[in-house]
Amino acid sequence: MFLEALTTAFYNILPSSHVVCLAEFFTRSLKENVRYIDSNSCLVSPCDGRVLHFGTATNAQVEQVKGVSYSLEAFLGPPTWSARKPTESPPSNLVDAVKLKSPGNVLYQCIIYLAPGDYHRFHSPAVWKPELRRHFSGELLSVSPKIARWMPGLFTLNERALYIGKWKHGFFSFTAVGATNVGSVQIYIDEKLKTNQWVGLEVGTHPCKDYDELALPKDTFLGKGELLGQFNMGSTIVLIFEAPPGFNFNLQPGQVVRMGQRLGCVGEQRDDDDLDKTKKLLEAI
Repeated sequence: MFLEALTTAFYNILPSSHVVCLAEFFTRSLKENVRYIDSNSCLVSPCDGRVLHFGTATNAQVEQVKGVSYSLEAFLGPPTWSARKPTESPPSNLVDAVKLKSPGNVLYQCIIYLAPGDYHRFHSPAVWKPELRRHFSGELLSVSPKIARWMPGLFTLNERALYIGKWKHGFFSFTAVGATNVGSVQIYIDEKLKTNQWVGLEVGTHPCKDYDELALPKDTFLGKGELLGQFNMGSTIVLIFEAPPGFNFNLQPGQVVRMGQRLGCVGEQRDDDDLDKTKKLLEAI
């Protein structure tokens, strides 16, 4: 199984005369035209991997896999990006947890697991504007599907780099979750991000149990399929976003996806890939 994944990864990366280590091997660029970015889908897969879970978030508890949930506030942190005053108690609904653009909209999520043999770089899944970064220092527990099925709140325990912003339908967030030996997450638009600072400490002894926060430059925009960052080994990407009730996922549970592949869109509509037009729309939100 691993040999097959290694062969596939080798075929999909650029040739080189020198590879320093296995991590460098897996984090290298794809060959040109190996992946196709679906121009008709408003949301595409940010990476190669396996879909752990997708669907709607109906309250402040959302599923990491079917039947196993985590707290939206614990994962995202308090909604200080919103003009709405935070409640004194933990939010019990999406109105308190996330400021939706429209009361009629729905919050959706998609979780994709990158196995050790997968291509380790990740890309922007949509045209969107990241505005805020939160870095949660935490554990480096395995995020394999087997662990995710029996450990509630797994994604809220692990180190993660969370980017919050907006796309044409409203709220949009992209999170790179650390895992065993993968605390090192690199985001190319965020040179100030420093992860994997507490390697070697026992579980539960991390000195920072909260998060540090950084406002991104106001002119930061990401195009669909644009290279965003990389893991040093396999890990997990979590997308949490707002869209109208007609948003449809083109996925099956456990499906293997490739970067750029269609994840879903609102109804059967074709996506408008005009980046400048979308930028103006986002600036107006």
